[in-house]
Amino acid sequence: MIWLRARRPALFTVLCVALTALGAALGSSVAGAQRDRTTLAVTSGPGTTTTPGAPTTPSTGTTPGTPTTPGRTPAISSVSLLRHKLSAQLKRAGGASSALVIDINTGRTLFAVSPQAARLPASVQKLYTTTAALEKFGPSATLTTTVLGEGALDTAGVWHGNLYLRGGGDPTFGSSRFDASNYGVGATVQRLAGELRRSGIHALNGAIVGDESLLDSARGTPATGMAADFEVEGELSGLSFDAGFASPAQTALQRRPALFATRAFAAALRAAGIEVPPSTQIYTGVTPGAATPLVTVASPPVSTLIRLTNAPSDNFFAELLLKDLGVKFGAGGTTADGVAVVSTVVGQQFGIHPRFDDGSGLSRYDRTTASQVVSLLVAMKTNRPFVNSLAVAGVSGTMKREMVGTRAAGNCRGKTGTLLDVANLAGYCRARNGDTLAFAFLLNSIGNSDYGHLIEARMGVALAGYNAPRSP
Repeated sequence: MIWLRARRPALFTVLCVALTALGAALGSSVAGAQRDRTTLAVTSGPGTTTTPGAPTTPSTGTTPGTPTTPGRTPAISSVSLLRHKLSAQLKRAGGASSALVIDINTGRTLFAVSPQAARLPASVQKLYTTTAALEKFGPSATLTTTVLGEGALDTAGVWHGNLYLRGGGDPTFGSSRFDASNYGVGATVQRLAGELRRSGIHALNGAIVGDESLLDSARGTPATGMAADFEVEGELSGLSFDAGFASPAQTALQRRPALFATRAFAAALRAAGIEVPPSTQIYTGVTPGAATPLVTVASPPVSTLIRLTNAPSDNFFAELLLKDLGVKFGAGGTTADGVAVVSTVVGQQFGIHPRFDDGSGLSRYDRTTASQVVSLLVAMKTNRPFVNSLAVAGVSGTMKREMVGTRAAGNCRGKTGTLLDVANLAGYCRARNGDTLAFAFLLNSIGNSDYGHLIEARMGVALAGYNAPRSP
């Protein structure tokens, strides 16, 4: 099943309904991860908050924006009552379901059903990818797109020689219009061209070359046979531009992403007042080692990049960050290299060993357990960039329409995960008694993932209502 990218005009809904019907007829086993279908306006510093976007459109084709409002939030005065309520809901899911809830304040296990069983994580996989990005890059690190030159600048401001646009694996690099409408922040080609103009270059006598060699040329993931696919919500490249979409409508992918970016850069140079003759050669290649850096533009910090990944569940961001990890800290800029880095990080630093195949959770080879997910959540509980990257119930991201009008709204935050037969939710809830509960609900082999998310929303409401006194 192919699902078009998150932020889409009215045509998107029509296409989604048609594709859903086609997928059901064909018995497709793959669906895009649940995501928020709008912009998250995000500030660039750690610990800041997101501005909520538009309603989530569930991946199984139900009416967009339908809220999952479980109702009022009664107080749950004992562990036994909490277990009863959670168990009753979990039984409704059927299939292969797992759950684990731990009170972080006391360390007590409040609820556990098959916590060691391996399940499909779907987009809960992004928790591992973004944790590795935080641990390896650090929250304040940025990814840079650079213009380099091989030549010289004369006294009239003419650059004699080639300019090289070298990609840095920044998922936000693109036009100011695209970044503003989709992310609220980002590294833009207009800013890069303006910096070059301010550096003293007023005209070009040479070629413009786009360099995407930082990462490999695979445009997709293992779930898409490494080929370009809307399922990825973009097109992977070391020099991605507008996430690989050919137009703001996001109805088509670019055929040659690096060349598309380079042509956009040439247009931005002209718009910035730099004379670029119509006869200028524009092509792709590798930057010579002797080329001199002229100007750079930096991505938002990693703390923001992971928020743009987790809250709206963006597959493109997750997969590009995975390759960035591979090229910076592993053997190279491939999906497999990034997977090796993430596996090492979560194994060595958290003592857990999920099975990884990608960064987003699209692959049906990925496996994790509720115990592994909760172990990660407990370990990351004080990491504010990580915690702040999660969607907030009733407020933002893929949880904006979940738990609305209950005590869980604003008090539970987490990461959703959705395939056609998978509904997962993992994160934190602040209980009525003041304790913080870490939880993972992994519902696999279910008949309706939307119904699965409704069940999980009811379970989240129960966690928020937990009011048992602490044991002495």
